[in-house]
Amino acid sequence: MSGEERRNANRRLVRGLLIMVVASFAFGWALVPLYSVFCRFTGIGNAEASSGKAVAVEAPDPNRIITIEFVADPATVGSFQFHPDVEAMRIHPGKLYDARFFAKNLSGGASVAQAVPSISPRSAVPYFHKTECFCFSPQRFKFGESRELPVRFIVDARLPRDIDKITLSYSIYDTTQQYASQR
Repeated sequence: MSGEERRNANRRLVRGLLIMVVASFAFGWALVPLYSVFCRFTGIGNAEASSGKAVAVEAPDPNRIITIEFVADPATVGSFQFHPDVEAMRIHPGKLYDARFFAKNLSGGASVAQAVPSISPRSAVPYFHKTECFCFSPQRFKFGESRELPVRFIVDARLPRDIDKITLSYSIYDTTQQYASQR
């Protein structure tokens, strides 16, 4: 391969890599709004809780115990430290519970974060109701700020008997750029 051919091949490679970087950034930036649309369309992610619909608190089932696992993923690498206060809770369906997640801004400046929830197994989604959640709205953090983020939830006592473990997972995204462009 001659020097000119090598330079052309290198230019094509660099151009392709730059396109891939820009496309990856655009996809990551658009992920939170796309997920919101997806949740509204499919009913996944407990979007009805953020719509203001009332959730009835039933009498707890003292004879049944469900394990709730908490998982946290700081999807924007390096921007946030993010984890649950406890990895799991044993609960009685029909009773209101509180859980907390911890988040710290590591971005080097003020930032805005948005948490995106996921509940599994999918068949448990209609029975898991969040009455208060940091995922309902963007969280604004000052430089270096850390705080506990609350989640209040109730698992419907009508949860099918074959489900004895539910995982509540959050990915937190740095959405500072998105909110800055909306002003």
